Amino acid sequence: MLTTVEGIYRNGQVELMESPNNLLEGTRVIVTFLETKTIDLATQGIDKAQAATLRTSLATFAEDWNSPEMSVYDDYDAAKSKL
Repeated sequence: MLTTVEGIYRNGQVELMESPNNLLEGTRVIVTFLETKTIDLATQGIDKAQAATLRTSLATFAEDWNSPEMSVYDDYDAAKSKL
């Protein structure tokens, strides 16, 4: 049986967001670290207002950009080498 519980890695330890039910003390675990999806706007040279304007401007492209056919561009060099 697998049980999934969200947590946060802080100061070398994983803090669980909730306590798992019906698990015995000493149960083995596997921890997978997820990539953080935040962007430091200042390092990109823009502020929150500029980012909001940019997001609004690009929203018209979202449907096309997120379509399955666009995945070919995820690794453009590999796709190009197969031509």
